[in-house]
Amino acid sequence: MITGNAMVLLVTDCNPQSALFMDYIRQQLECQVASASPDEDYTPGQADRTIVLLDTDHVDEGTMQRWDADASQDASAELAAINISDEEEAASLLVSTHLQGVFYRQDSLSLISKGIAKLLEGDMWMSRPLMTRLLDFYRRQQLNAYRPVCGLTQREVEIIGLLGTGASNTEIADQLFVSEHTVKSHLYNIFRKIKVHNRIQAMNWARQNLAMPVSRTPRVARRAQMS
Repeated sequence: MITGNAMVLLVTDCNPQSALFMDYIRQQLECQVASASPDEDYTPGQADRTIVLLDTDHVDEGTMQRWDADASQDASAELAAINISDEEEAASLLVSTHLQGVFYRQDSLSLISKGIAKLLEGDMWMSRPLMTRLLDFYRRQQLNAYRPVCGLTQREVEIIGLLGTGASNTEIADQLFVSEHTVKSHLYNIFRKIKVHNRIQAMNWARQNLAMPVSRTPRVARRAQMS
């Protein structure tokens, strides 16, 4: 049972299965449970603490990042993801999204309920191996912030950083006060140096290897909880 004014917001395509899941969580935790379509915008409610539970079966990574950015404006909200296939997918999502909880497709309802309760209490919920991977990733980010990566020049690091925000060549050129042709030349050299073939691969490489700016600092100091 959760005391206080708490809410679980399930972001998914509503169907009988999700309705049954919501009823179960409501009965187990005795807290408010609501749903929202992935296409909706996050709107802060009146709850003292809100867990935004993103269903990866219906929410793609881009939509997840949008919900992450919106929820980051609400100090009472935390993000978690449900129906993740395996640890590899979880690690990939943790690179780009500030998830405080991770629930796998094979997790039982009782385990998910226990995890949500811990999130509502202010703890994280993920396995120790996954937490270790997350900590290692942020250590690499800190190290890479102070040393050259794959021979990239400072200008190339700036460009791939802007690329990671989703900026177009024209937007990068405008921000750096260079021509679009110059940006294309830099991107050609970047792709060659880091051994990728397109923008998506370059963005994923940047997330893994560069200290990319983030909207808020993940609370990795809090203890991880999972049986």
